[in-house]
Amino acid sequence: MITPDYVRTMAAYNNWQNGHVFAAASKLDDDARRENRGAFFGSIHATLNHLYWGDRLWMSRFSGTAAPRMTSVEDSVSECRQWADLTFQRLELDREIEVWARDVSHEALNRDLTWFSAVLDAEVSRPLPALVVHFFNHQTHHRGQVHAMLTAAGRNPGDTDLFLMPEAD
Repeated sequence: MITPDYVRTMAAYNNWQNGHVFAAASKLDDDARRENRGAFFGSIHATLNHLYWGDRLWMSRFSGTAAPRMTSVEDSVSECRQWADLTFQRLELDREIEVWARDVSHEALNRDLTWFSAVLDAEVSRPLPALVVHFFNHQTHHRGQVHAMLTAAGRNPGDTDLFLMPEAD
């Protein structure tokens, strides 16, 4: 279904896009980042918090790294209360994702992952490739929401097309 090269490409894309989104969001004051703009999680800050939380949760399942502090989707918007903390934690997590992606193998992608889902209140087992695709799609979905909120706030974070991503050195 997917290859290690796909995982590495999407990890790089995640890092590149988060850099753009956080740079644009940093140009807003805290009140503007926390303003309810009608998105599913309300504000730019809350949506980026949820995205960080979700990425942290999936990485804990994929690679055994630390799970997020918050234990529910509802509380995910409060994972990092301060903008500086969220920005720092996002940078650190994006590095973790790229390290994981660099080391992922075909064999690792050819297995199921089993975990306890709090959302379903049950143990779940799914093919890892589908979960990795979900991980990257979830990022793109919520970054798209933030991109729209930032654009409406006058802070367009730029192009999102994968083919425009700079080549790695």
